[in-house]
Amino acid sequence: MDYNTKKGYAVDGYDVVSYFNGTPLEGKKGFTTTYDGTKFKFYNQENLEKFKESPSSYIPKYGGYCAYAVAVNGKKVKVDPQTYEIRDGKLYLFYNKGKNNTLQFWLNSSPNDMVSQADKNWEKIKN
Repeated sequence: MDYNTKKGYAVDGYDVVSYFNGTPLEGKKGFTTTYDGTKFKFYNQENLEKFKESPSSYIPKYGGYCAYAVAVNGKKVKVDPQTYEIRDGKLYLFYNKGKNNTLQFWLNSSPNDMVSQADKNWEKIKN
């Protein structure tokens, strides 16, 4: 699977576990692991251990690319790691620059329909 790896790490080096604690935090070089051929950084040892116990619980949907772009255009678009949603226990990330906050577009659409469409499109573009 293809992951959005800017700066060499998934999710721009943000700690994927921290999103589920309510505040996205940048990971630190001392707390890293490789999963599915991709490097992940974590804020602390506790989050690193949580990830290692159950990586699939924390991996962002669509490799960390913009969920809205995957749903609407079937394209892989970079994200703003601070723009996200946790829906049904899954992490979704979004592009957000200028007037294009795709999280707002996503929420103004029917997010559950968007997830279905994104899931279908991702199957075609994930590799």
